Order: sequence, then C-alpha cells, then structure tokens
Amino acid sequence: MTNHSRHGSPVLLAVLAAGAVYGAATSLVNAVAQSSVDLDSREATTNGWSIAEILSVLLDSGWAWAGLAVLAGAWATQSGLSAFGSRILARGAVAGVLPLLAATGSYYALDTIIHDDPVTSYAVDTAFWWTMALLLGPILGVIGACARRPGVIGVLAQMAVPVGAAVQMVVMPPGRNGVITTIGQWVVWTSSAVIIGVVVVRFLGVQRQRNHPRGADSSAATT
Repeated sequence: MTNHSRHGSPVLLAVLAAGAVYGAATSLVNAVAQSSVDLDSREATTNGWSIAEILSVLLDSGWAWAGLAVLAGAWATQSGLSAFGSRILARGAVAGVLPLLAATGSYYALDTIIHDDPVTSYAVDTAFWWTMALLLGPILGVIGACARRPGVIGVLAQMAVPVGAAVQMVVMPPGRNGVITTIGQWVVWTSSAVIIGVVVVRFLGVQRQRNHPRGADSSAATT
C-alpha cells in the first residue's frame, strides 16, 4: 500500500461520516420545524416562522447538499496539490459521491424512526437520490478538488456553490410562506455575496502580488 493510499482512506472515511451526520441532522431539524408549526392556524400558515424552519430551509436545500459534496472534494484533495492531475480529480470525484450516499441513507433512516414508518416507506426516494448522488457527486467532487487550485479555475470552482445557491433562491424560492421565503433568500444572498467578495478580493490580491513582486519594488527603490 502506498503512502498516498494510507492518507486517502481515513479522509474518505471521515467524509462518509460527515455525510451521515449531515443527513441525520437535516432529518432531525426538519422534524423539529414541522412539530413547531400549527398548520391549522391561519397566521402560522401565512406569516409564521421559526428558527428551526429557517435552518430546515437552509439545510434541506439542493445547493447545501451540493456544497457538501464540493467541500468533501476539496477536503479529500487538500494534500495533493503538488501533484494535481487525474489521480487527484478521481479522488475528488469519489469524495463527492460518498457524503451524498451517506447523507441520503441516514436522512431517510432517521425519518423512518421519527415518523414511525416502515423501513420500505422511503425505498423509492432513497434509490432515486442515491442515483442522483452517483451521477452528480463526481462532478461536484471534482469542482471541490479544482477549488483548491490557484488561478481562474480555482476562483470559478470556489464560486460554484454561492452562485448556485443565489440562483436557486430565485428559481426555487424556499419556505411555505412569504416570510420564510424572504428570510431564507436574504440569508443565502447575503452569505453568497460575502463569499464571492472574499474570493474575488483574495484573487485580485494574489494577482497584484504577482504583477508587482515585493523584491522588484525593493530593487527599483535602490537604483
């Protein structure tokens, strides 16, 4: 077994565990959010909201699950930047799939316990999202691996999740009423704007240092 393999396996196991925790946490938050709402109340239906519902909207969004896979891809490839290539991309692809599979499994497993449903109740849903994980997970994991690269490719990869999140808030607004939708949208839009701003500022700073190295400035001052 190579040194690369020894270091890669624990990281992939950690990614798998992180996905399981995320899925279970999402199921639990959803259950708390649902139990805190009286849908027979007109006020609760039209403008009621709670912290649990906002967390549920954020955790159970498509962009958040995609972000889980992207982060996993970045995490799993953090030690391979010096040898970036097909092997690193492959590891990122695998890392993108694992947390989604684990999150889906733990999400529906806990749902069966919380709602006291038969184990087979979510078989179709589980199979569907596992299929989606196998199809989309590798792409998201590779994006995560590329996010650790310098230059334009890294910047674009780092922007994938915040931009996707902002777009989803427009195309698929979250929440069961206007208040929850508005809060969810502004939380995501604000967070996305901050992340994108940090990425752009950091990239411009690196480019400025490359174009005007400190050593060149010093030598120019002495002549």
